[in-house]
Amino acid sequence: MTTPPAFGRGLLPLWPLDPAITYLNHGTVGATPHAVLAAQQALRDEIERQPARFLLRELTPIGRPDESPDRALPGGPRQRLRAAAAALAPRLGVAGEDLVFVDNATAGANAVLGSFPLGPGDEVLVTDRSYGAVVRAAMHHAARAGACVRTVHLPFPVASAEPLVDALAAALTPRTRLAVLDHVAPETALVMPLAAMAAACRAHGVAVLADGAHAPGALALDIPALGVDYYTANLHKWAFSPRSAAILWAAPERREGLHPPVISWGAGGGWLAEFDWIGTRDPTPLLCAPAGWRFIDEALGGTAALWAHNHALAWDTAVRLSARWGQRWITPRSMVGSMVTIPLPPALGATPADAAALKNGLLADDGIEAQILSIDGALWWRLSAQAYNDADDVERFTQALAQRRAGG
Repeated sequence: MTTPPAFGRGLLPLWPLDPAITYLNHGTVGATPHAVLAAQQALRDEIERQPARFLLRELTPIGRPDESPDRALPGGPRQRLRAAAAALAPRLGVAGEDLVFVDNATAGANAVLGSFPLGPGDEVLVTDRSYGAVVRAAMHHAARAGACVRTVHLPFPVASAEPLVDALAAALTPRTRLAVLDHVAPETALVMPLAAMAAACRAHGVAVLADGAHAPGALALDIPALGVDYYTANLHKWAFSPRSAAILWAAPERREGLHPPVISWGAGGGWLAEFDWIGTRDPTPLLCAPAGWRFIDEALGGTAALWAHNHALAWDTAVRLSARWGQRWITPRSMVGSMVTIPLPPALGATPADAAALKNGLLADDGIEAQILSIDGALWWRLSAQAYNDADDVERFTQALAQRRAGG
């Protein structure tokens, strides 16, 4: 672990991001550092030298059994995908065999929703803060089983975690079979009381699928300690893997019958076999997951230093700008991680159309990439604080808003 240079725009050359753009939206699709992209290209070059050997003999012991019967070729690594999982697993509080790779968190959610035993009259519970693509997936799979999806309202903003747990618990019914819960809510950016919410579900015999899209690389993680049944999360956002890369974890008793959305040669061989080979694809984003974490350790001084910078920038910005704009700020610090969603001045608008216009205008006119959202009839800014961001980036954003308010 090395001591990093000062966090902020001085680190921007470590990424291929356009230096003319103030990039305040890391959480949306991530941004891959040069060092990780170089590791990915080295793997791609290696694949192209011997594609069949790499993909069918070395990547996984499954591959194409009809084409690659010899698993004992000398001179090369074996089970590269499992090795990557084993290297990544301690960061998540699990063992390598407890993890499978998927392309993104939505794919992981689809695997669970498509495999979960639902029947007519059963209910899948989502929240009005859930990611829209996952909600649509829940509706699709529930409809095919004759089940339904019900949405529970979670209050926002909140001064503590209790109202969120209480709202969820009150929404559970005897028909509820599965609850889909966020670890970090995608729009409000709240670090949710996931363990307490999962405990409420367990008390009612309800299984929990946790969407941790924004957790790895942004929060300390011990997945089994959360008490959920399934956990899926992206690695290409805060953990610096190339796009797209994600993991799916399932409690041991939930793995039987859990299938990937794509069924291939591993069918019937257990969950590792099924998920490790879903056909020919580019495996390099998955294999580079350990390289993403090494970048945090070697270039950014480790997770503690990175998280301290990101959290401080997010929290200080929220408190300061809420006061400057005369907006109410009640969110507890414990529910803020590397992202924070801040209320904007009402003069800037309120509707989804206003949010889209402001977001697009900031990029086109000011060179600022920022996530602007309409939540419950008001505009909010979701700041993703990353190593290459600093207070000067925030000030550029606030000055751009000030010019719009003055001009409007």
